[in-house]
This record gives sequence, C-alpha cells and structure tokens, in this order.
Amino acid sequence: MSSARPLVPSSGCHQVSGTPRGRWMPLGRDGRLTLYARTDGGLLRWTQRSPGGDRWDGPEFVPIADLTDLTVVQGADSYVHFLGRRERRGSDGPGVDFVHAIQYQTGRPVTEWRSLGNFYRDREAGRKVGAPAGAVDAQGTVFVFVRNAGRGLQVRREGKGGKWGAWQDLKGAGLAAELVPSVTSSGLVEVFAPSDHGVQQWRQDDPDGPLQIAPPLQFYALAGSVTALETAPDRLTYYWTDTNTAGVVAYRAGAWPVPVGGYPGDGAVVALRAPLDGYDCTVLAQRGAGGTLLIGVCGTEGEQHGVWWSDTTEECVGDPALALDGHGRVVVAIRGRDGVVSVARQEVGPGLTLSPHWHRL
Repeated sequence: MSSARPLVPSSGCHQVSGTPRGRWMPLGRDGRLTLYARTDGGLLRWTQRSPGGDRWDGPEFVPIADLTDLTVVQGADSYVHFLGRRERRGSDGPGVDFVHAIQYQTGRPVTEWRSLGNFYRDREAGRKVGAPAGAVDAQGTVFVFVRNAGRGLQVRREGKGGKWGAWQDLKGAGLAAELVPSVTSSGLVEVFAPSDHGVQQWRQDDPDGPLQIAPPLQFYALAGSVTALETAPDRLTYYWTDTNTAGVVAYRAGAWPVPVGGYPGDGAVVALRAPLDGYDCTVLAQRGAGGTLLIGVCGTEGEQHGVWWSDTTEECVGDPALALDGHGRVVVAIRGRDGVVSVARQEVGPGLTLSPHWHRL
C-alpha cells in the first residue's frame, strides 16, 4: 500500500466550499459511513463513530492544494478512491494534471496523492480538459475518464500491481463536461455521457475488455443531472432531467425514457436501492427548483406505476448524498446555503420517513 499522509484535525478555519462529485457518503466494510466535503486547500472528512450511530468524528482535514474538481469513487472492496483535477501555476503559466489517492479503511489515513499526468503535452490544450470521473471494476482496477479538449473521451486505467497504463482516446464528440461511469455486478464498466448529439455510451462486453462506443441515443439529458443505478443483475437504470420537459425521466436499455415527475433544479438526481416495508424500492433525491431537497420513492423498475415525491423543505446546495447505513436504514446528507453539512436518517415506521431534526456536522 502507498504511504499515508497524516490527517489534521480541523481547527474551524476550514469551511465547506462544496461537495465532491460522485457518492460522497460511502459505507465502509465495518458498517460505518464516511462523509467528505470540499474545502480550500483540500477536503474535510467526518466518520461515523459506530455503525448506524448518530455521533460523528471530525471534521478532519486532508490537504491537497490547487484542486479544481474532486470525485469520490468506491470499489466492491470498499476502498474509497479520490480523483482530482489540479491546476498549478508555474513560470510558464498554469498547468493541469490529474491526481489519485486512496482510503483503504474507514477512519484510516488517506494515501499520498499520486499524479496521473495529462494526456496533452501542450500546456494550453491541457488546460481545456474536464473533471475526472471514475469507476472501479470487480478486480479492483481503477478507470479514470476525462473529457478532452475536443470534447471526446479519454481513459486511463490502473494495471496489475498498481502500475498505470497509458491514456487512451475513446473518441466521441460534443460531450458534456459531466461523465457518468458505472460498474455492474459482474464487473462490466459502462460510461454514459450527454452530448450535443444525444446520449453517447461506451460499454465492455467482457470484464477487463476494451470499451466500445455505441451508436448515439436521441435522448437529451441536462448536463450534470444524470445518475446510474443497477436495478437488476447487469442492468442499469439511468435517471436524468430531460432538457425538453424539465422533468425527471428513468431509462433502461431497449426502452423509452419513462417520466417520473419531480421539479428538479440544477444538479444530479441521486438514486439508491433500499428495502422499504419488505419491498425492493428505489429512493431518489435531488435539489428541487425551489432550492430544497426533494425525495422520491418507487418500486425498483416500477417507475411507470408512479414515483411518490415529497419536499423536505430543507435547503440544499449542490448534489445530495444517499446511502444505507450499517443497519440498512436510509441516510441523506446535504450541504446548506450556510455551508454546513447535515444528515438525516430513516425513522422506524412504514414507508420512508426521515427524522425531522437534521444533525448538523
């Protein structure tokens, strides 16, 4: 394992400046949740003291200077990977590279940040690259995806023994900045990308195989709104805000998008599978048009029968986070307008009822 950098207890001078991309409240193998937020000069981390508990330790400060973007990705082994875009100034102008670090266990230090370089040698072209997105396959291989200066797709993957391969050009055109990689239960990697030409997708036919581009789909998703959820073995359901209707839709391969209602604002529609009243259900969360957190619930792959939405009235800035805690209960995290991160947990009872008092971290 790579050497670790000691964590620094936050003195209060580190304020939350935003939330990372991806699932920023992952569940560890020991049943405890960890929550991450952006701050000037690095990130902040809170760790649940016990599985399913109400008490959290933190914030702890993880330093990493010059980040413009940060994505959190978790593998099947529960390791948490951090992928960042870094822009540093030098005598010949600003230069951009990508960095990677790992947290192997809940509450343990984060490894040293390792540079993954940039696929452009030209500094000016290198500044035009997008934010990194990532996926970790069943073998623990890390995939890093980035939109290039020509608005196509680049990938770099970690090889055996931690050695990284070269950057590869996967083609594509007109891609939006936000990419959505996913891994199915059998370890197949898939990338979903809104573009000027409709939805573009890349898929593996076999684990550890090449990513093949598929013909574009003539559906148009609002950039930054897409999320993916495996709703059956090796079948992904995508949720996004439709650019024509401004409502949320659900899409599975081979079918038409299904309208599921909602009044979305900007940002992603976050999705989670959860058992509710003995049924396999899907929970959706999004920042609504009024700036508050909206929660939707439906039977998994049963969106056509209706999604029941409710407004929590809690102010939400950026994308919310959803997770199941160590006791299998739904937990929601949001960042408020005041910059404070708050969490609420599912209460005992029928359906999905969140605790009325949010815990401010």
